[in-house]
Amino acid sequence: MRCDWANGSQLEKAYHDNEWGKAIHDDQRLFEMLVLESMQSGLSWVTILNKRENFRQAFDQFEIAKVAAYNEEKYLALMNNPGIVRHPLKIKAAIHNAQLLLEIQAEFGSFDNYFWRFNDYQIQVNHWQQLSEVPAKTTLSDEISRKMKKRGFKFIGSTTIYAFMQAIGMVNDHLESCEYK
Repeated sequence: MRCDWANGSQLEKAYHDNEWGKAIHDDQRLFEMLVLESMQSGLSWVTILNKRENFRQAFDQFEIAKVAAYNEEKYLALMNNPGIVRHPLKIKAAIHNAQLLLEIQAEFGSFDNYFWRFNDYQIQVNHWQQLSEVPAKTTLSDEISRKMKKRGFKFIGSTTIYAFMQAIGMVNDHLESCEYK
């Protein structure tokens, strides 16, 4: 048995079973999940999963330095790519956020060090019985979002940050009944 939200499609099942809630400490993968979660804002997660491979190709496998160096020509190519979410502010935010991640890497050694320190490098395991108990945001995601926005990050509200925390395994919100907990 898996968490209720993951039973809609094969992509959702595979993502849930193999990725969601598992700790990620690789900056490139962290950046990928940050971009995907910000792109998801206002859309369904399955929409993003369906476009994930297109995103990887369009965003150079989420190599932070490459994305940070994107120019107007690359931005326009992304805006004309029907395989991704073509929201101008979200695309600009992904490029801008990559530039800020380079600064964070220089200051903290890695994005991993910067982000995971908010939770003392620990995985928070919750013990939810029902999907309705899982919060959309927390005081910690509020704090992280506020601090990242202060650094200039865009499209990283508290709900997006909490979804990111779940996606990278900082928070394990698998239901107690889930065999993948």
